[in-house]
Amino acid sequence: MIRRSEFLVATLAAAASLAGDAWAQTYPSRPLRMIIPWPPGQATDLGGRIIAQGLSELLGQPVVPENRAGAGGMIGTDAAAKAEPDGYTLLAGSSGPVSINPLLQPRMSYDAERDLAPVAMFGVSPYLLVARPDFPAGTAREFVAAVRAAPDRYTFSSSGTGATTHLITAWFNSASGLQAVHVPFPGSAPALTAMIAGQVDYTIETVVATMPHVRAGRLKVYGVSLARGSALAPGIPPLAEAAGLPGFDAGAWIGVMAPAAVPRPIVDRLTGEIEKAMATPEVRERLAATGLEPVFRGPDAFAAHLREQRAVFARIVQQANIKLE
Repeated sequence: MIRRSEFLVATLAAAASLAGDAWAQTYPSRPLRMIIPWPPGQATDLGGRIIAQGLSELLGQPVVPENRAGAGGMIGTDAAAKAEPDGYTLLAGSSGPVSINPLLQPRMSYDAERDLAPVAMFGVSPYLLVARPDFPAGTAREFVAAVRAAPDRYTFSSSGTGATTHLITAWFNSASGLQAVHVPFPGSAPALTAMIAGQVDYTIETVVATMPHVRAGRLKVYGVSLARGSALAPGIPPLAEAAGLPGFDAGAWIGVMAPAAVPRPIVDRLTGEIEKAMATPEVRERLAATGLEPVFRGPDAFAAHLREQRAVFARIVQQANIKLE
């Protein structure tokens, strides 16, 4: 026999579902905004604008990019997390403010897991293991053997303590059994410049930042961070294979998110349109031109990816004792 309370809960759930479906049928009826928590020209900005344009064409309403940079992406991410959950405010989310900063910041103004809903992941930024041009190792395995044999003799750079490149390099070090000294810089450009000058030994940095130097012979490359390799780094083997690290698969994700309470029918509508946009060669080519591997994941697969990445980075932060200075 069904209890009265159970009947009421089921009735309310059914009513909410019907309301959400009806809302989805009329959505969107006005322009949307996509908060981009980084300055213009950054990878999340470029990728977010490409997807925003694709959504605008498919939804029949403008999706207006809005740059709200600051605090390592946390200002804009906070604004999106606290926006009205009506489907008219989206976030161009990325690894730093969603997956990494919550592990390093003692106090956060938002809870990324509780306050944000994954809509669709649309890209992954691959990284390259690169070293100063005169580093005495010809292959990734030789590189690992050389650094492992001399604990704390070698140095690795990053674009800042707690930055994605720092955590991915620390992940590689941990997986390879390497002990090296971290040298943080205020950005990728000075970190790579120091390496080219022979002041730092190695790092794992984005394909966009490193590939021009690799092609010019200013940096020595040993492998790409994605387990399947990358079309953006042709001919460069995955580190999982080249360095003998089964399961090593590291990259910075970018995707569309929304306030957590947005009705699922609205999320599904947005997900479907993003998938359609990404099926077009033009969108995929434009994403690749920004240094992103076009990778689509719907809400559930995206959420699973976020859980996996948080777990890996939490372990690395603890093992490497990474703390913001």
